[in-house]
Amino acid sequence: MEVATEIFIESVRKICPQLSADELSLFASKLKFQELKKKEIFLQVGKVQNAIGFIAKGLVRSFYIDDKGNEITVGFYKEGDYATHYPAFITRQQSRYTIQCLEPTQMLCLTYEDQQWIYQQSAGFERYSRLIVEEILKRQQARIESFIFETAEQRYLDFINNHAGLFNRISLSHLCSFLGIERQSLTRIRQKLSHQ
Repeated sequence: MEVATEIFIESVRKICPQLSADELSLFASKLKFQELKKKEIFLQVGKVQNAIGFIAKGLVRSFYIDDKGNEITVGFYKEGDYATHYPAFITRQQSRYTIQCLEPTQMLCLTYEDQQWIYQQSAGFERYSRLIVEEILKRQQARIESFIFETAEQRYLDFINNHAGLFNRISLSHLCSFLGIERQSLTRIRQKLSHQ
């Protein structure tokens, strides 16, 4: 847990360097360490998310099941990211997504109640949370706009450019699902790009 906590504190310092050591210790004191196995579920669809999870080590994906029974991946979250369906977390509503570990994963978890308590103790953490939420919103908006304004090939190239470290950590089926394309379409795109 100590290594995971150090990773977390370093991540917070990068975003909010003005936070004091006391504020960081206060935040860290409320974190609970959780270790999950590959394929283990962190958040089940239809459940209220009790705690947001900071990923210290590992990789998770967020997905839903469509009306044909297909798993549709909507996000991948690696070290330094938060595993959450944030709108449902803050409104205490049931999640529409399942969050599953793609690798053995270590998380530091903060309950909703502890999050609200920390906000009362430290305005600095309200700022930190706002910056994290803004980042989540930017990523979600970029994903939505990629399906409106980009071709499948552009979405693939964006993924390679922005998530190069994930490419060898995820399956092709999860990647296809995330990009919204069939596997044979991805094969054609990759063949085309290899000949350019």
